[in-house]
Amino acid sequence: MAIRYPIIPNEITIHLGKPDEAASNITVPFVDYIANVASSELYPTWPTDSLKANILTIISFAMNRIYNEWYHTKGYSFDITSSPIYDQTYIPNRSIYENINNIVSDIFNNYVVKGDQVQPYFTRYCDGRQTTCNGLSQWGTVTLANQGKNPLQILKYYYGNDVNIKYNAPVGDAIVSYPGYEVGLGDVGNPVRAIQRDLKRIKLNYPAIPEITGEEGAYDASTEAAVRKFQEIFSLPVTGIVDKATWYRIKYIYNSVKKLSDIYSEGLSPEEADFSFKDVVKYGDTGIEVEFIHYYLGAIAFLDNDIPNLKTNSVYNDNTRTMVTAFQNKYGLTPTGEVTYTDWNALRTTYDKLLKTIPSEYAEFANELYPGYFLSKGMSGNDILRLQRFLLTICRYDKSIPGIRVNGTFDDLTEQSIRKIQNDYDIIETGLVGPLSWEKIVELSKR
Repeated sequence: MAIRYPIIPNEITIHLGKPDEAASNITVPFVDYIANVASSELYPTWPTDSLKANILTIISFAMNRIYNEWYHTKGYSFDITSSPIYDQTYIPNRSIYENINNIVSDIFNNYVVKGDQVQPYFTRYCDGRQTTCNGLSQWGTVTLANQGKNPLQILKYYYGNDVNIKYNAPVGDAIVSYPGYEVGLGDVGNPVRAIQRDLKRIKLNYPAIPEITGEEGAYDASTEAAVRKFQEIFSLPVTGIVDKATWYRIKYIYNSVKKLSDIYSEGLSPEEADFSFKDVVKYGDTGIEVEFIHYYLGAIAFLDNDIPNLKTNSVYNDNTRTMVTAFQNKYGLTPTGEVTYTDWNALRTTYDKLLKTIPSEYAEFANELYPGYFLSKGMSGNDILRLQRFLLTICRYDKSIPGIRVNGTFDDLTEQSIRKIQNDYDIIETGLVGPLSWEKIVELSKR
């Protein structure tokens, strides 16, 4: 299970003012940001346990903003503001108290969680004298610390007994959820999984959105219908394609209905944060991502002498790594031998161009090339016609296949025939046609 747990970012981008105020954005190291806010909002003379409890709330508040992409979902290009009305007080170039800086350096990669929720808890707080709120009282922590309570006990006093501290979270570059490309019919992977998860939850508040009934992680006709209705409800262009605007609108509504940035949040469970597809595919991996990589690389290598056309199987092996590295070198990517989202996008783009520019001497093979996306029930068009013609040829000699109507629509009979072939040839039975199923169907049609 590949759960998307929060990563402490190396850097954070701050808007020096209120969200809509004309002000500069600056990017600073995350640890420096926390030390600055703590020095701006806390007194260095407070007890150490009081300071630790407060600094944990400052870290968790900032992490909640980043993890939920609070401002990015609203169309802004920053992570947080410097305004205490909206976020936390940040004062550029201010001096940092030494004892506060030492505490921050020690605990900057810890944050507060609630129950079994994955996201950093929205640790709302106020000073406790001039303002009060349903959250932590900064001055109140001093009293509690003087009574001998430790930081966790202080946090539990204000946020409930089910809060805990997540220690030693990994540090790295912040993960932006938008994959960098438009997601639509036939796509597969974590971006599709995220869209489906979000829309299923949003549907509880907006029941007009149709049910998503297909395979999880595959963008089928039911997912497209749900996206179209979402776009219609929220006054977006009704395309059925999830571009950047639709992506962040979906995420904004999802965050809102679950109250992920609220002290009384519904929360994000480990199951909801489970992503079946890896963000980085590497040596020894198996699965649908590896199938895609092998198919794309094999097709590209067939026409590009700079990419060695080596034998591959169902495992990401030495040959895979050699081919991936050659591809990365050819297309100006970092030659790691592993496949990230950036490499994946380059593979997709290169393969799509290949489909459109087949040399005339290879034209006879063009019909056999995988269309580059998953085919599923409810789709229609020329690629479905190609698939059905291959299936019809198979049906003529294999009478166990349910049958086929060559009508250009992926209907029930088409799905039943595909499932029978997948079952007969030890391919995971999904009824979807990905690269492995396509290759097997083309191969069988030639018998």
